[in-house]
Amino acid sequence: MTTLINKLQAILTNIQTLNLDANTLKNLKVLAVSKAQSAATIRQAYDAGLHLFGENYLQEALEKQAQLTDLNIEWHFIGPIQSNKTQLIAQQFMWVQSVDRLKIAQRLSDARPANMAPLQVCLQVNISGEQSKSGVEPSELIELAKSITALPRLKLRGLMAIPAPTINVEEQKLQLKQVKQCFDVLVAEGFNIDTLSMGMSDDYLAAIEQGATMIRIGSGLFGARQYSTKL
Repeated sequence: MTTLINKLQAILTNIQTLNLDANTLKNLKVLAVSKAQSAATIRQAYDAGLHLFGENYLQEALEKQAQLTDLNIEWHFIGPIQSNKTQLIAQQFMWVQSVDRLKIAQRLSDARPANMAPLQVCLQVNISGEQSKSGVEPSELIELAKSITALPRLKLRGLMAIPAPTINVEEQKLQLKQVKQCFDVLVAEGFNIDTLSMGMSDDYLAAIEQGATMIRIGSGLFGARQYSTKL
């Protein structure tokens, strides 16, 4: 617990060095990427002040959610989405950050219960052009965004991206700047969006400098992942 608190404080201290204006700092959100972490660890992170948690794998997430129903957690699904998983994702999560196809968006909208608030979604953009990576091409963003805003049970909030990993800060900034440019294009087209989810443990400072409103931190909070079947 002490280690987690120390790591969180170090991240917040690093962010303070950017000298952000008060409004930007107030609106910046830290999403704890909790895949492969136990429910007990998530509970510790919650007690440390983290209330947004991102999960990549549905079955793993469901098991942890069942153990943490007493906590007011905002659950985000951030992994690739299989068609046969859309119903449970739509029912069990408040946000889905990895929408990159209209078919998936339609299935999520259809499955979202009418008694729940609309599902908050981000479009995942593939800025690096990596064939192995999920995400919509930048040239297709506007068309997909228009289609999603017409779906009744979804609320388009913005973009998510996972740039190609690099330790070169200038290369990080170049990729992240391209994501911000995609975001700005959607804003200029009249889309009412407010979320730019980019930046992870190794590049979150560069991401914030380029306009991120949400950073996704996993190993930077929890350490190297120790995968286990016991959650």
